[in-house]
Amino acid sequence: MKYIRRTLIGAALASLCLSSAQAAPKPAKAAAPAAEAQSAEIELVHNLGADKGAQLQKLVDRYNAANPQARIVVHERAWNAGPLPTLMILGEDDLPQFLSGAPRYRPLHQVMKDAGERFETLKPPAMMTPTALDATGRLVALPVGLGTPVLYYNVQAFKEAGLNPDQPPKTWQDLQKTLGQLVAAGQTCPYTTTQPSWVLVENTSAWHNEPVVAEGKKSSLAINGMLEVKHVAMLSSWVKARYLQFFGRGDEAAEHFAKGECAVLTASSSAWPTLKRQAGFEVGVATLPHHAEYYGAPQNTLADGPALWVGAGHKPAEYKAAARFVSMWLSGESQVEWQRNAGYLPLNKAGLLASESRLLASDLQNVRVAIGQLTNKPVTTKSRASSYPQQTAVRNIINEELEAVWADRKPTKLALDNAVERSRSVSCTAPGC
Repeated sequence: MKYIRRTLIGAALASLCLSSAQAAPKPAKAAAPAAEAQSAEIELVHNLGADKGAQLQKLVDRYNAANPQARIVVHERAWNAGPLPTLMILGEDDLPQFLSGAPRYRPLHQVMKDAGERFETLKPPAMMTPTALDATGRLVALPVGLGTPVLYYNVQAFKEAGLNPDQPPKTWQDLQKTLGQLVAAGQTCPYTTTQPSWVLVENTSAWHNEPVVAEGKKSSLAINGMLEVKHVAMLSSWVKARYLQFFGRGDEAAEHFAKGECAVLTASSSAWPTLKRQAGFEVGVATLPHHAEYYGAPQNTLADGPALWVGAGHKPAEYKAAARFVSMWLSGESQVEWQRNAGYLPLNKAGLLASESRLLASDLQNVRVAIGQLTNKPVTTKSRASSYPQQTAVRNIINEELEAVWADRKPTKLALDNAVERSRSVSCTAPGC
């Protein structure tokens, strides 16, 4: 039975895994000149924050120990706050400027091919935001920071409110009852969320098999249907009842949850290890709630997050070192380490098997919940991901209209209609557009 279960999971995740592809052997080359043999430094920049930055440094330290002649130096800074680095981990907010104008990156698939390094070609899953892919589905960047929204809760707060932490709420209706009990127990911030647009609109739509984007000659949002109107109106009532509090458009809410100020949080599955390290209480993790009365729900959620890009205009030796680093990152040992310490989704079969390991069960609970959501049902044309809503301008529009609802300046339907209309003026800048 255990073998059958693993086989079924492996089949369901075929699109999430990476298939091995060995680069063709190249003719032997003459020994490198003495100047090339000298130690070189390759800069890798990120804005992952201190905790995840520390986990990244562990990977880099292991690489440097094995490659002393091409050391990688990690800096937490903006990619454009200095010379263009060789390696950059970029999130959504970085992409509009990075992808505008002349290409600032060298496609990853080309870097790996030129270096003759073993690489694994991504079979792009339909639930993964395709920003890291070109129009033909080849990797232009490595999606090292994939996550999907899940529900976190303060186990101690649940117990104090008379709630069973082993039975977290599965539906939004269940969550409303839970929040009521938390308020009755004296909780001043029952529920909060990171990234409201991504969690409460984009993923809620896909989770109920409703489209986020209307495709056509000119793409636009499609978030003003009955589901979204009902859902946002419900959340608006929670704001008025003080069941729900917002702290910003980014990940600010996670900090308030980790401090024990809020009892329930919806955030990326990748937040799990950081929350466990920072919180002074036991953190539970469960699936994103769904509306039970909505036929066919739940469907599948969406995978999104920062990716590793290779900067253009660097020396061949730097690209070879970058390729070796990517190969190491995709090794079984690194995949397990990155998944366990940073919380991001696995990129190959080694990482997937680790998520099923009983020895790592307590460390990778978030990954199992995330994978369960992403593969809950086969992705449909309605529930698939699109690079369009990942545009910063589009998510800003959604957040602005949501904030007008929370502040009671606009009715829900009007705000979502406005978001759809305003989105028609936004152009896609992602590589695969």
